[in-house]
Amino acid sequence: MDDLRELALRCLLINDPLEKVQQTQALYQRLLAGKLETSDNAFSVPDEPGRPDKPALVAPRDLPRRRNSAETGNASLIHAVCHIEFNAINLGLDAVARFSGLPQQYYTDWARVAFEESQHFMLLRNHLNSLGYDYGDFPAHNGMWEMARKTHHDPLIRMALVPRVLEARGLDVTPKMMNKLRGSGDLRAVEILEIILEEEIGHVKVGTRWFNYLCEQRKVDPLATFKDLLDNYFSGELRGPFNSEARKLAGFTDEEMALLEGR
Repeated sequence: MDDLRELALRCLLINDPLEKVQQTQALYQRLLAGKLETSDNAFSVPDEPGRPDKPALVAPRDLPRRRNSAETGNASLIHAVCHIEFNAINLGLDAVARFSGLPQQYYTDWARVAFEESQHFMLLRNHLNSLGYDYGDFPAHNGMWEMARKTHHDPLIRMALVPRVLEARGLDVTPKMMNKLRGSGDLRAVEILEIILEEEIGHVKVGTRWFNYLCEQRKVDPLATFKDLLDNYFSGELRGPFNSEARKLAGFTDEEMALLEGR
């Protein structure tokens, strides 16, 4: 049988977003059908994923402010979320391809995350099309992948910092974003973000599950480890407000929430 992790690597390297979506969804369906095995092979996974020529990637400070305008309306905001979901497809695929020697459920979980992120991407991309734009029409930043690159060497650090910090920020900011879109009358965008918010809680929970698993495996304390990683990688940069209800559904403990809110 074909190898899940090798096929995930192939998907990761695809540049065209629509082909990446198609192949990622096919990969997950084959996994569910029992047509893939999962090897412990060590693959050579590049630092950068496949991505299209556009959007142009710029530093976060160089992004134009996303505000409604007579010309673009909410399109730049929808594009920004669409870009996050494209990155999230790659993050799910990378988590499958890069790290070996983990339980089968780990690979199944992250293949499912990549599949669901591809669905989110298409919902947003189709809505962007309905507004007269496409993915790539606005500049974007690469902050999420830059953090992923800093965690390529260790799945524990990846689980702690990408799903439980960067992706968890989506749990914090999405309700406010939905209110803004509701106020502007873009109710279809609100419906899409409702779907994404519910499923992203599950994705962050996957990160929590495997962070705790790896902490237990290495006999380290999860709270102390999480604190040390926040100090080392996000010194003073992680600020609230935090969506405590959503984060607790995603597996954050009261102690972790106190740690975040006290920073």
